[in-house]
Amino acid sequence: MLAHIRQRVLFNGIIKYGKQKRYSTTAVDKNKSITKDLVEPRYPPIEDLSFKAKMKRKKEAWYDTIKNIGTVEEKQIKINMPRYYGWNSLIIKEHVIPYNSLSHAQHCTRTHIVNESGLPAYYNNIISNEELDSIVQAIKNDIENSIIFEYCFRRRECEMEPDEFPLEENVKALDNKVKMEEMISKALIHRINRTILVHLARKNLHLLHAEVDFEPRLEASWVMGGIPPPNKIRKFRESLDFLKETVDDPMNLNVQYIGQPVLHLRHKHPLREIIPLSECENPALDVPTFDFHPKVLAYFMERRHLTNIPGFWPGDKNEFGLLSYHNCTHLQTRPEAFNDTSTALTVQAILASYSWLLSQACYQGFSTFNDITYPLTTQTVITNGQLWSFFVYQLNTTLTHSEHVDENPKRNICWITEPMKLFDKIEDEKVHGLNEEVLKTLIKFYVNAPEERIDVNLKPYLGQSVKLVADIEHDEKRNWLETRYKHIVSNRPKHRRIPEIYDWQRIYLLKHKTRPLDKKREPWQFGINMFKRTLDDHQPAYIPRCLRKNPKKRSIGRWAKTYYP
Repeated sequence: MLAHIRQRVLFNGIIKYGKQKRYSTTAVDKNKSITKDLVEPRYPPIEDLSFKAKMKRKKEAWYDTIKNIGTVEEKQIKINMPRYYGWNSLIIKEHVIPYNSLSHAQHCTRTHIVNESGLPAYYNNIISNEELDSIVQAIKNDIENSIIFEYCFRRRECEMEPDEFPLEENVKALDNKVKMEEMISKALIHRINRTILVHLARKNLHLLHAEVDFEPRLEASWVMGGIPPPNKIRKFRESLDFLKETVDDPMNLNVQYIGQPVLHLRHKHPLREIIPLSECENPALDVPTFDFHPKVLAYFMERRHLTNIPGFWPGDKNEFGLLSYHNCTHLQTRPEAFNDTSTALTVQAILASYSWLLSQACYQGFSTFNDITYPLTTQTVITNGQLWSFFVYQLNTTLTHSEHVDENPKRNICWITEPMKLFDKIEDEKVHGLNEEVLKTLIKFYVNAPEERIDVNLKPYLGQSVKLVADIEHDEKRNWLETRYKHIVSNRPKHRRIPEIYDWQRIYLLKHKTRPLDKKREPWQFGINMFKRTLDDHQPAYIPRCLRKNPKKRSIGRWAKTYYP
């Protein structure tokens, strides 16, 4: 019986196979014709399979991913995605200027300083000399009254905060003097700005629509290349066979700038360019190289998220800078042996101008990995109340990482003026030697009107209809991204502490290994590098059962959705 069933199954299988259609390999569709012309073969490009080439392609793919994201906030979140605890960054603060750091400031911002001191020739045709003289005479008395009031009549003892820690008498006296001069210079900047706006806003409508920010938050971040690897990284590269060829290759370093401007003026249109973008590729515009790690200048490293904030949040209509005021009273605490006041002012101006323009460019959809397609210009004033320095900066490129340190032909350009005294001295409640050239230069900065760039797409890397998180119609996604973005830029500490190897662990567990019976508790004991934890590597928020869409099912809807880019 069993043998009969097997024979029947086998017979049916043969019959079924025999009924199948067979096609001839020489059959040709009647509707198609065979051409005798040979088609040229197309081969895929031959890719370099070396380690350097693979890493370069991987980075370029990540840069393209950032460029294709449609909103400003999501681009900033994407840049911080690879690091949950933030990037190990070089911290540059505005009022901390190391000695002999001008070449480093030019190298990390790719800035060329014009050799001839003074403003560019563009400012000679902004306003006529007759009109300029009449404006100076109209505001001269108000400026003198502001100086006399701030230096002679206004009492500031109540504004001084009591010292929490006792200091030496000399140090305390110098500290109080610097604080007093800082308060006077800030108040004088506010009064001079208000005086000039009152006199010029009637004929210069761009000043009437300009936004004024007092002590705004200025932060900018970028990636600097050309840094020689430290000994720790060199030893790591030597320990691996496929990295031995890259032992001495330069590395990239994340830079985070934190500024403290006194005042910002911004408008909905950008300032006109000083020189065309094509002229910034002139090889005669030299930029010095800095072949040392910035730690040699006494800069320090800190782990934090990279932020770009030009003094306002994304979505503000006035998103282009006109003029910025900065304070330089910190130079009083600088050792006299340095004797580099003008150099320190130049370093402060380059870093402040570049950072403000870079953060503005990030709000237009660009980044340190995606270069700008049009130049941006700003005007910077640095003063301590008596000495005034003026700078004009044009941002032409934001690429300063990897091979762009040597191969990028574009340079950013900075024009500087020598420090000028607004007045010589104050005696008997009178101002002596008021310098009208300072007022004329200030007026030129205010009269310089921005223009709308009709033929230029200002936001080429943002979405057509959704350029900001606020434009997203989905309520849950919009609120989640807004909250996540504000949490990242706040740089608050994480819920869980940053993993750390304590000294006793380094001595007894790693170096000498004298405690083999201790239970393994730390991630590094299991070969896990917690610093490479990604931003989305965390448990989502828990949703109580009463707030779920289907509360009867426990496994559905327990965790809130995340919308990481």
